[in-house]
Amino acid sequence: MTSLEGKVALITGTSAGLGAATAKVFAERGASVFGIARDADRMATVFADVPGGKYSSVDIISPAACREAVAECVAAFGRLDVLVNVAGFHKMRHTQTTTDEDWERDLAVNLNGPFYLSRAALPHLLEVGGNIVNVASIAGVEGEVYSAGYCAAKHGLVGLTKALAIEFTKDKLRVNVVCPGGMPTAQATEFEAPENADWDLIMRIASPRGFMETADVAKVIAFLASDDAAAIHGAVYRVDNGKGAG
Repeated sequence: MTSLEGKVALITGTSAGLGAATAKVFAERGASVFGIARDADRMATVFADVPGGKYSSVDIISPAACREAVAECVAAFGRLDVLVNVAGFHKMRHTQTTTDEDWERDLAVNLNGPFYLSRAALPHLLEVGGNIVNVASIAGVEGEVYSAGYCAAKHGLVGLTKALAIEFTKDKLRVNVVCPGGMPTAQATEFEAPENADWDLIMRIASPRGFMETADVAKVIAFLASDDAAAIHGAVYRVDNGKGAG
């Protein structure tokens, strides 16, 4: 099992879904976990199963809140080794009825937040030779129907990962991105298709093997965050239960 012993990880989106699963897997593997999300009550339930973990209610669309979250993590644990940007937002919409506010929300949560946190975390990560693991989506490497804003933001997150990887090639910092397929999270199981949606196009998103477990994707994230992945930098990891095989 991949060890994260002695590492401090700041993980976003830890109130549910993949973020919660990632917090638990990291703790099981020895990491000290600092979780952030907007819903503190739900995080209290999650962190009952994260030994030694701490959490804070943060809205990542705010640059100031992101700076404060990084500072709070470092104050709590004395260092920062890993930033995992899991938090995301997806709502299907017809492009022609997407409002300015809709578009800006997609970018704010799925791209701006990871950038703000990365920028704030970089001094600490560079100091210890740490790493960033971004969580995009298969929508970050291909198109998805009724998801123009989401796809644009997740493609942007893949691009951000590659840009940082190039910029810090001569440093010990590593930056990688995971692109998961469908998981049984609220985002996937409780989504609402837009009016007059074409379900033939919607079903193209699904893998023939069905949903993956969030814990299985979290284990890939844990591997990339670990010293076992020391030679992996600037990689785009597709974890999609075979959807991209052809």
